[in-house]
Amino acid sequence: MMRTQCLLGLRTFVAFAAKLWSFFIYLLRRQIRTVIQYQTVRYDILPLSPVSRNRLSQVKRKILVLDLDETLIHSHHDGVLRPTVRPGTPPDFILKVVIDKHPVRFFVHKRPHVDFFLEVVSQWYELVVFTASMEIYGSAVADKLDNSRSILKRRYYRQTMPSPSNPGSVTPAIPPFSTCFRCWMPSGSPLMFVLC
Repeated sequence: MMRTQCLLGLRTFVAFAAKLWSFFIYLLRRQIRTVIQYQTVRYDILPLSPVSRNRLSQVKRKILVLDLDETLIHSHHDGVLRPTVRPGTPPDFILKVVIDKHPVRFFVHKRPHVDFFLEVVSQWYELVVFTASMEIYGSAVADKLDNSRSILKRRYYRQTMPSPSNPGSVTPAIPPFSTCFRCWMPSGSPLMFVLC
């Protein structure tokens, strides 16, 4: 009788310990998923081979024009949520700028792997950033993306593009577009660029 009670008690204890262990493992996996979700992916950036470096030094360096908003980053300002970013996702950085004497905070989300993309393509192309936004916002975002690497030196903003109120305002820094290959992706596509 005593032995039966001990075995029953032992079985109950083992069942309880197994359930407790399963719950502990569940919590641990959930926590690991949360950590992995926001963990930065790291790539090994391999240097160009001597052959590639030699070829690139012999040809004229092409220009890659990248659209800033909705291509390299997603952003929204004070209280305006964007459907392109999952609610509750923390921004990569917050910009505080003054527009028309009013302070505005922009919550900026980098596209996945954008830093790696910029690092790699800057070896092959001269990068130019374009945004239809105001210069005070666009230059601050481009500075954050550049991160003192001097790869986003040339920048074009709303003020530098032609419009009925601002005709002919583009500076001749980009070669004539007749010599360019244009690839305009529809809205929501990963990249919009021009190769000159």
